[in-house]
Amino acid sequence: MPLTHTRLAAAALTAAGVLFFLYPALRPWADESTADGALHALSSPWWVATHLFAMIGFILVPLALLPINRIAAVIMWIGAGLTLPYYGAENFALNTIALKVSEGRQLDLLGLTESIRYHPAAAATFLIGLILLGAGALTAAVAIWRSGVLPRYSAVLFGIGFALFIPQFFVGEAGRIAHGVLMAAGCGWLAVSLWRTRTVPLGRPTTA
Repeated sequence: MPLTHTRLAAAALTAAGVLFFLYPALRPWADESTADGALHALSSPWWVATHLFAMIGFILVPLALLPINRIAAVIMWIGAGLTLPYYGAENFALNTIALKVSEGRQLDLLGLTESIRYHPAAAATFLIGLILLGAGALTAAVAIWRSGVLPRYSAVLFGIGFALFIPQFFVGEAGRIAHGVLMAAGCGWLAVSLWRTRTVPLGRPTTA
C-alpha cells in the first residue's frame, strides 16, 4: 500500500478524533429525565450536528485502520454498521419528535424517547456494535504493539477510548467530555505515528 494511503489514514484519524471530541463538547446538555430538559436538548440543532459528528467518526475510523490491520478494520466496519442505525434513530427521530412538541403538538416526549432508546432490537444491535468497535480498536492496538513498525504505545489510548465507549454513557457531562478528549488524543497520537512512518504498517515497503 502506497505511503499516500497511510497519510490519508492519518488524516482520517485526525478528523475522527476532532469529531469524537466535538460530539460531547458541543452536545446540548440537560436533564433528559425531565420533559423540559429533554425538550431543550433534543430539539436543539446542535443535537443533530453533534450526533452526526460521532456517526462520521465511526465511518472514518475503519477506513483509517485499513493500512494498519485489515482484520481490525473489518471488525470495526461491522461494529459501525450495527451502531449507526441506533445513532440515526436517536438523532433524527428524537429531534423530530421534540420539534413537534415544541410546536405544541400533544406528544408524550419522555415516553416516546424511552421507547426509541430502549427498543429491544435497537438497543441490542447498538450494544453489539459498540462491543465490536472496542474489539476492533483493541485488535489494532495489539497488531501495532507486535508489528514493531509503529511505536508500540501509539494505539494504546485509541484502544482504551473505544473500550470505554459503553461505560462513558453512564457518567455525567464532565466524564463524557473527558472521554471525548481521550478519543481525540488516541486518534491523534495514532495519526501522528502513521504520518511519520515511511514503512506501511502491514509490512510492505512504500512506493513513494
